[in-house]
Amino acid sequence: MKNEKSLKKMAKSIFKNKDNPDGRGLQDIYDEIKKLYLSDNRPWIIGFSGGKDSTCMTQLVWKAISQLPAEKMHKKIYIIGCDTLVESPKIVERLSKSLKNMEEYGEKVGLPISTDIVKPDLEDTFWVCLLGRGYPAPSNSFRWCTERLKIKNADRFILEKVSQYGEAIVLLGTRKDESGTREQLMNLYEVKGSLLNRHNKFAQTYMYCPLKDFLTEDVWNYLLQDKNPWGENNRDLLTMYQEANASECPLVVDTSTPSCGGGRFGCWTCTVVARDKSMDSLLEGGEDWLLPLSELREELKKTQEKEEKKKVREFKRRNGRVMFCFPDKEGDDTSAGPYTLDFCRQFLRKLLEAQVKVRKTGPDPKMVLINEDEIHEIQRIWRMERGDWKNSAYEMYEEICKEKLEMLEDLGGFGKVEQEILTDVCQENKVPQVLVSKLLHA
Repeated sequence: MKNEKSLKKMAKSIFKNKDNPDGRGLQDIYDEIKKLYLSDNRPWIIGFSGGKDSTCMTQLVWKAISQLPAEKMHKKIYIIGCDTLVESPKIVERLSKSLKNMEEYGEKVGLPISTDIVKPDLEDTFWVCLLGRGYPAPSNSFRWCTERLKIKNADRFILEKVSQYGEAIVLLGTRKDESGTREQLMNLYEVKGSLLNRHNKFAQTYMYCPLKDFLTEDVWNYLLQDKNPWGENNRDLLTMYQEANASECPLVVDTSTPSCGGGRFGCWTCTVVARDKSMDSLLEGGEDWLLPLSELREELKKTQEKEEKKKVREFKRRNGRVMFCFPDKEGDDTSAGPYTLDFCRQFLRKLLEAQVKVRKTGPDPKMVLINEDEIHEIQRIWRMERGDWKNSAYEMYEEICKEKLEMLEDLGGFGKVEQEILTDVCQENKVPQVLVSKLLHA
C-alpha cells in the first residue's frame, strides 16, 4: 500500500509542462484519436456515466473528431449511459440531460453521434430480484446486482452493434491511476504496438482507453480549462463532486470493477459497502429530501447482520433445498435463503411510502423509485411462487399511491377469499401453504 501511494506521488502529468518536458500536448492526443478513428470502419461505442472521467473522455473525442472534414466522419459513434433504475437521483438527472444535449449539439455541428440509455430487463431489475424473488441485499460474497443491472445491458448493446457491423470498438474512461488493481487489469489486456486492448469477453470487440495515462488532476485541468462542446458548464460537475465528496461510477464491463457505493456516485441502494459516503455528504449539504432513500438503504444493510438474518430470511432456497455450511459458535449450520414474503411486503410498503414522500419534498414531483412494470412483475412472482393470491402488491400500491393497478393477465383466478380458505385448510391439516399454492399453479 505504501509503495502504491509513493508511486502515485511520483506519477507525472500526461501533459507537457515545465515539470514534464517530455509530456504530450493536447493536440497530440487529438491526433491520436483522429488517427484511430480514420484507421478502419468499426463503429465506436462510448461508455458515458456522467462523471468526470467519462465526461473528459467524451469531450476529447468530440473535440478531436470535430477537427475532421465532414467527408471523413465516416463511421458512427454511439454514446451510451447506463441507468440501473436505482441510481443516485442527481446522477440520473445529469446523465439524461447530458445525453440529450449531446444529441442536439452533435446534430447541429454534423457529428456522426447518437445517444442511448441502456436499462436492465424487467426480470433483472433490483426490486424484482430483491422484493419479488427475495434475493438478499448485495454483499461482497453475493454481488448479484452488477451483472444484472449493468454488465448485461452494456453487453447487449455491444453485441447488437457487433452483429450489425461485424466488429466494434468500446471507449472507456478508465485510468491506470485509479488503483493498482485497475492498472494490472488494463495491462493484462493490452495489445503490443496497438492503441487498442482486447475485450475481456468478446473476440470481435476491442477497447480504447484515451485516459489510461491521465492523473486525476489531468482530468480536472482539462475539464476546467477546455470549454464543454455540448453546452454544459464543467464547473457544475466539479461542484457536484465537491458537494458529494465522490468519484464517479464507471460504465461497468466486468465484475472486477469495484462497487460504486462508499465514495462513489452509484446506486443509492448499494449495501456492498459499509457507508454510502456520497449520500451522507449530500444530506449534510442540505439535501434532506434524500433521507427516506438513506433510511431504506440502512434497513437493507441491517438485514446482513447475523441476528437480523434469522428474522427476515427463509431457511430454504427458492428451489426448496436447504444449504448447509460450517457451524457457527451457536451451532447453526444452515445457510440463509431468500427474504421472507412478510419482509418483502413490509419493505415494498416502505418503498412506496418513500416514493410518495420524495415526490412531495424533492425536486421532481414525478420521481420514480419503483415503476409500475416492476410492481406487476413482483405481484406475478408473489402469486405464482409464493402463494400471494390476494394481490397484496396491488393493494399496497392503491392504498399508498392512490392509483389502481389492474392485473395484466389472468394468473389462475384465485383471489383473496380463496387464499383465506387455503390458509385455514393448510393450518388445520398442518400442510405448507406455499407448497399447496405452487401445486395448484403447476
